[in-house]
Amino acid sequence: MKKWMLSVGLTAGLISLSACNNAGGADSEAIVESKAGDITKEQFYNKMKEQYGDQVLNQMIDEMVLEDKYKVTDKEIEKEMDKIKEELGGEDAFKQALEQNGLSDEKQLKERIKSMLLNEKAATEGVKISDEEMKKTFDEKFKTEVKASHILVDDEKTAKEVQKKLNEGGDFAKLAEEYSKDPGSKSKGGDLGFFGKGAMVPEFEKVAFTLDKGETSDLVKSDYGVHIIKVTDKRENKFEDKKEQIEQELKQQKAKPITEILENLRKKADVKVKDKALKEKMEKKAEQPQMPEMPQQ
Repeated sequence: MKKWMLSVGLTAGLISLSACNNAGGADSEAIVESKAGDITKEQFYNKMKEQYGDQVLNQMIDEMVLEDKYKVTDKEIEKEMDKIKEELGGEDAFKQALEQNGLSDEKQLKERIKSMLLNEKAATEGVKISDEEMKKTFDEKFKTEVKASHILVDDEKTAKEVQKKLNEGGDFAKLAEEYSKDPGSKSKGGDLGFFGKGAMVPEFEKVAFTLDKGETSDLVKSDYGVHIIKVTDKRENKFEDKKEQIEQELKQQKAKPITEILENLRKKADVKVKDKALKEKMEKKAEQPQMPEMPQQ
């Protein structure tokens, strides 16, 4: 789903554990007691450090060097939070999404958003987008948008069963909740919200943009399964209303590789890892061949 849907439980937990470990005098305090033996904070911390320490430390260093150069305001974070809540369909769906992604509260999500925005600012620094580029993208993708719902099932047999119930007067939203396998829209009666061209797979898009408001499609096959699509609204947008979103998307498409940026920032910051075991582990991983970065979507 969204790029923010990445659990920060491990990172946050180990950072907290590190703070406890360095509190002084409390390392031998038991966090588990049993007849078979105890587990102390120090033992737990050392095990976590051994298994995940290099990964977490790399994340912390990246955020540290990024924060030294780029700033993310509370207002920017809240703006992203509001977007997420709106896209998920309200407070209840938002809370459910937090739980599903291992985030215990909004504070952890805000940390994830902050990290995302720091990376975004670094990767798009200096990237310029012309009005001509934005207007071209607007005409191609954002000028006309449709609002649609869909019911997605695995096979044609099930799709025909749903279609029969719709033809007999069945409620589209209720049937979506009962049959659809799309977790993002199922609980919302199949509602996908408004979208422009290029946002959906070609087979889906081709049909959605030919339907009239209130019209339901025949069966539509895609790599995800079989869809039944209902267009619930259409709108014509103004360029000014979409300008900010378009500019952000185009900047992301032209973004510089974040790995190169972080490498340069680390060199400038003269980062030195003092823990010998972690240093060796990190150096060993750095020597391994890296997978090429995927192009921005």
